[in-house]
Amino acid sequence: MPKRKLLQIGNITSRMADRLEADFHIIEYFKFQNKEKLISDYAKEIVCVLTDGHWGVPDNLMERLTNLEIISSYGVGYDAIDADFAASKNIVVTHTPEVLNNEVADTAIMLWLAVYRQLIQADKWARQGTWEKEGSFPLSRSVQSQKVGILGLGRIGETIAKRVKAFEAEIHYHSRSQKDNDYHYHVSPKELAENVDVLFVITPGGRATKHLVDESVLKALGKSGTLINVSRGSVVDEKALIKALQTGTLGFAGLDVFEAEPSIPNELKNMENVVLTPHIGSATTQTRQAMGDLTCDNLLTYFKSGKVFTPVPECSNLNA
Repeated sequence: MPKRKLLQIGNITSRMADRLEADFHIIEYFKFQNKEKLISDYAKEIVCVLTDGHWGVPDNLMERLTNLEIISSYGVGYDAIDADFAASKNIVVTHTPEVLNNEVADTAIMLWLAVYRQLIQADKWARQGTWEKEGSFPLSRSVQSQKVGILGLGRIGETIAKRVKAFEAEIHYHSRSQKDNDYHYHVSPKELAENVDVLFVITPGGRATKHLVDESVLKALGKSGTLINVSRGSVVDEKALIKALQTGTLGFAGLDVFEAEPSIPNELKNMENVVLTPHIGSATTQTRQAMGDLTCDNLLTYFKSGKVFTPVPECSNLNA
C-alpha cells in the first residue's frame, strides 16, 4: 500500500520524522521554490497537513487541497488556521493542549519574578563589578500578597492561578464566562486591570482577541502596574504598550510574545522596565517532545480509527 502524502509546513523534530516516515510520504512545503507547481502536482493526493501555531495553513491550501482530511498542529494556539472553515469542509483540526500548561505557566511566573525583583539589572550589577564599586543593589519589589489578574482563565490560566497562590496572591480574572471558583470575576479586561497589581495575559489569539489589551486597559493597570504576556502578541496593542511604558502610564512589562515575531521593536529592547524573552513559553526539551508526540499521535490514530485525541473545539463534532 502506498504511503499517504503529508504536507509538512514548518519544521519538525527528527523524533517526529522517525515516527511518521513509515506511514507517510512527507512533502516539505518550504523546500519548494515553485509552490504553485507543488500544489498542482499534489492537490488531489495530499490528505493531511502537519503544521504549527505560527505558520498555520497559508496560501488558501485548505481550499486547494481537495482531498485534505486532517490538519495536525504542533502547539496549543491555532489562530493561524481557519478552524470554522475546516469544520465546514469536514477537515479535522487538532492541536496540543494540556501538555504545555505547566511550562507556559512557569514562564509567566518567571517573567513576573524577573520584573518585580529586577533580575536582569541585578545580573548586570553582579557581572559588571558594580557591586564592588557602588555597593548593594537597590531594593526591588516583593511579589508577596499581590492582587493578580488573569486575562483568560482557561487551562493555562488556571495553572497560573495555582502557581500564584504560593505567593499568597488575591486572584482576579476575566474570561468569556464566569467560572465556579472563589476568585474575583470582572466583566471586562479594563475592570480587571483596575483592580490588580499585575495582569497575566493568557487568552487565545485571533480576530476575536486582537488588541483586547488596548490603551484603556493599560491605563487602568496604572503607573505601578505590571503586564505579563505569554499568549499571543496580537492580544496586546503593541504601539499603545510602548507609549504607555515610555510615558509612565504603565509601570512594567514582561513579554514572551510580540506582534511581528521574531521582530521586536527597538523601543522595547531599550527599556529597563521591560523583560523580554523570545517566545520560549513551552520551550523545554520535555514539553516540546510531548507536543511532538501528540501531534504525531493525532495523525496516526486518525488514519487507523478515524478518531483523534485532541480536536480543536470547532471540530469536536467531527470526532464523535
